[in-house]
Amino acid sequence: MSTSRKLQRIFYRPLRAKLIFNAGSGRPEESPQQLVNILSEMQSQQILPEVYTVGPDSQLETVVNNAIKTGIKLIVVAGGDGTVDGVVGAMVGSDAALGIIPTGTRNNLAYNLGITGDIASSVALLRHGRRLKIDAGRVHWGHSRHWFLEAAALGLVSDLYPMADQLQHGDLAQFGGFLSTLISATPSRLRINLDGHKQLDATAHLMLIANMSFIGPHFQISPNVSFRDGLLDVFTFSDMGKLKMISYAMLSRGGPVEDAGMKHYRAKHVKIRSIPRMPVLADGVVLGEGSLSVHIHPRALTVMAGSALTGQPA
Repeated sequence: MSTSRKLQRIFYRPLRAKLIFNAGSGRPEESPQQLVNILSEMQSQQILPEVYTVGPDSQLETVVNNAIKTGIKLIVVAGGDGTVDGVVGAMVGSDAALGIIPTGTRNNLAYNLGITGDIASSVALLRHGRRLKIDAGRVHWGHSRHWFLEAAALGLVSDLYPMADQLQHGDLAQFGGFLSTLISATPSRLRINLDGHKQLDATAHLMLIANMSFIGPHFQISPNVSFRDGLLDVFTFSDMGKLKMISYAMLSRGGPVEDAGMKHYRAKHVKIRSIPRMPVLADGVVLGEGSLSVHIHPRALTVMAGSALTGQPA
């Protein structure tokens, strides 16, 4: 054992944690070794995990609620963005901190928070990282509620996201449906209310309400989006056709691209009505169709982050 690890054992007080491990994230064939590595690194950091393995019927919010009731102050998710999304609702407003070990496909939330290293460095951040309070968004749609950290979307992206996600996981059979949906999509008329007083009207295929600069597969919607300013960043694409939006998305993978067809607003509360009704999505979860309202809850979630926050304005 190295000298540094011996010193860690001497000076660290044991820290209880709930480890939520998703063996189906990323490359499932690597999961057994990943879990071994995570437990080994946690042992070196004097973190004492209670391990919960995610299954098809897992109720992660219940798992987290029960852990917090027993006095656990650190909830660690080893998985991708979808696994993290499953625990957010139980953690907002609590005094427990969320730690992330990115083992999924996109790991976009971890990327925004500056958690971009291997398992060893990610576990080390659970001890040495920056403890931050970040904003959380909440979508109200019909009688449903859904928390989100990255973005909510209305329109074309909500139709295409599930198929694009399956394509990214290797299901090439979705390609035909992806093209068909893209070609047949029509724009909707949007009535947008910002903070109860500013009214906007637009005709568009797509509207995004972002809480983080990078969304989805590390696509940077704008370098000026902050997850610590207590505001939602609202983007409309009223003057952009489908091909232009795809071109914009592809170019933006290399950094933000300004376009006159994209309008940017900020608000704490947003209400949207679409005619015809458009599909609604929040952090990759398709919620349905229709009108919605979105609210920001400032600094409502505690996270363990890296020293350099990729998704924050300079």
